[in-house]
Amino acid sequence: MTIYAKIRFSLPRKKPPALEKSRTLATFVRTKDTPMKKIPLYLQILAALILGMAAGCLWPGIAGYVDWIATLFMNALGLLIVPIIFFSISTSVARISGGGGETFRRIGGKTLGWYLLTMAIAVATGVGLVFLIRPGAGAVAGAALQEIPDPVTHTDVKDIVTGFIPSNFIAALGRNNTIPVIFLALVVGFFVTRISEESQASMLRFLQAGYELTMKVTGWILQFAPLGIFAVVAVQFAKIGDVWGMLKGMLLYVLTVAAGLAVQTFVSLPLLLRVVGRVRPWKHFLNMSVPMVTAFSTASSGATLPFTMEAVRKKDGVSEGITQFVVSLGATVNMNGAALLECVAVIFIAQVYGVQLTLLQTLLVSLVSILCAIGSAGIPMSAMVMMAIILSAVGLPVEGIGLVIGVDRILDMLRTAVNVFGDTCVAVLVAKSEGERLPIDR
Repeated sequence: MTIYAKIRFSLPRKKPPALEKSRTLATFVRTKDTPMKKIPLYLQILAALILGMAAGCLWPGIAGYVDWIATLFMNALGLLIVPIIFFSISTSVARISGGGGETFRRIGGKTLGWYLLTMAIAVATGVGLVFLIRPGAGAVAGAALQEIPDPVTHTDVKDIVTGFIPSNFIAALGRNNTIPVIFLALVVGFFVTRISEESQASMLRFLQAGYELTMKVTGWILQFAPLGIFAVVAVQFAKIGDVWGMLKGMLLYVLTVAAGLAVQTFVSLPLLLRVVGRVRPWKHFLNMSVPMVTAFSTASSGATLPFTMEAVRKKDGVSEGITQFVVSLGATVNMNGAALLECVAVIFIAQVYGVQLTLLQTLLVSLVSILCAIGSAGIPMSAMVMMAIILSAVGLPVEGIGLVIGVDRILDMLRTAVNVFGDTCVAVLVAKSEGERLPIDR
């Protein structure tokens, strides 16, 4: 090697300005080694919704070609009902009822009580608005009513009460009988922490493993959502006479849900903070801006959890112990927005099909919406699976999900932000009940 070569290789290699500029510009150009970014799932679903609507309206005969795809997709969602509701609710209840000590029981009772109360307020708000606005009334021609698989049965109090306790554990799981499954999940989750430590550890590992496995399968099935939604929506719109009425109903449905979420965020929860917590609601709302924006962007309570805990602990001044317990539990259990959306969606679907829900059925929808919201996961699209549980509980066709699933993405973002805001409000209320002084006090 020559002296020139040694000097040349020892000097630092500075790229010419022209080369640096060209590579900078090249970063914006797709090359052979730079794979194209995957289209987000919500954009795929939105495109599938639009294509399905267009195909069903312009070519009604497409229903005969894609109805089997719609059936497969809806069967896959139905397959997930029992494992999701059993593992998620039992795991959540086990987390609430586990542990020991008077402080844990007191804080746990307060937390659960506030969660149930805020979700009940959200559901009541949604039910009131959906009956007031009636977004699905008159949206479907009479021919579409013939597609209801089974007529909605009139359920009395006796049937509901006796149906909560199944006579056969395996039969309840095998028949997709959702009300007994919810009861079994509550019982298992409560008593699993009251058996021997060795058995308790095994059962908790089993429930957690089942929950994680179910979520993995759910995520995999939802990857086929665009194709399934295209088929479901195409079949639905191929059999709808008044298309413009349906579009109007969908718009009113979105506005109804958005109005309910707005009332919960800017009226109901702030009133609780002001009257019961004696704190400044607007200051708390500003402190929670980062986690709420993150929740809206990701549509995931779990992904927002670190930001939520940091904001509650550092900006609101809630103690670390209460923050960790209340906020982390709320990411799984407290779903104000999900409970509101699910009850509104089910009543909207009933209105679309021309089914008049009785007062007893409306109360059943409200109760099951709260129970399903408790068991829903903090991931996008979980409410669509939970909605099948509520529809089957009151005898409505599961295919009705196809009417609302296409517009779920923006509502998913909105309700997740409300879910997170509800968690933070409960954390403040629990902290104040424990005598903590916060920077947001009046």
